Amino acid sequence: MAGQHSASTSPADAARAAWPARAIDALSEACGHVAALAATALVVLTAGLVLAFSLGVGSVRVQDLVLWLNAGMVMLGLGYALKHRAHVRIDVFSSRWSARTVARVEVLGIALLLLPFCVALAWLSLDYVAMSWRVGERSASSGGLAGLYLAKTLLPVGAALLALQGIAEVLRALPVAFGAHADDNAATAVEPTA
Repeated sequence: MAGQHSASTSPADAARAAWPARAIDALSEACGHVAALAATALVVLTAGLVLAFSLGVGSVRVQDLVLWLNAGMVMLGLGYALKHRAHVRIDVFSSRWSARTVARVEVLGIALLLLPFCVALAWLSLDYVAMSWRVGERSASSGGLAGLYLAKTLLPVGAALLALQGIAEVLRALPVAFGAHADDNAATAVEPTA
């Protein structure tokens, strides 16, 4: 029976289970592209700041914008980085494991470490962000940008994006981890699709 789906997993069931992961992947891709635009703008503005300071000219607003773009790049890029496996991994162990063992560790790691971290980050940042919105917080620097509450909102948004991509990774790994695929060598089954 190697290579066949188990009797409880029909192709229609597999397709229904796959669409949430594809939708989350699309969201992560879109946010990753926004993060890439923020990174590009960050590089250009930082170069401009260095040039401006070397000429004895500076702008508090541009400094604020650089910080806010950095926040956007990091927080919007979290799910994208997880999707593309750009995060730190310990391949010394997993390179010797079967695909099933790798998938099980992936599921457990996401369920026990990643998702609780995301929930804690979102939960702990809610009051901080809500207070910022209530007072219409702006930059503490004189002449700085208004709307600091928008940048602070990236904390729970980034946590939610990372948690969603973690869920997509779990949805992809579950069939390999717990037997829907009989072929234990199907390492690509836990890899994200573009």
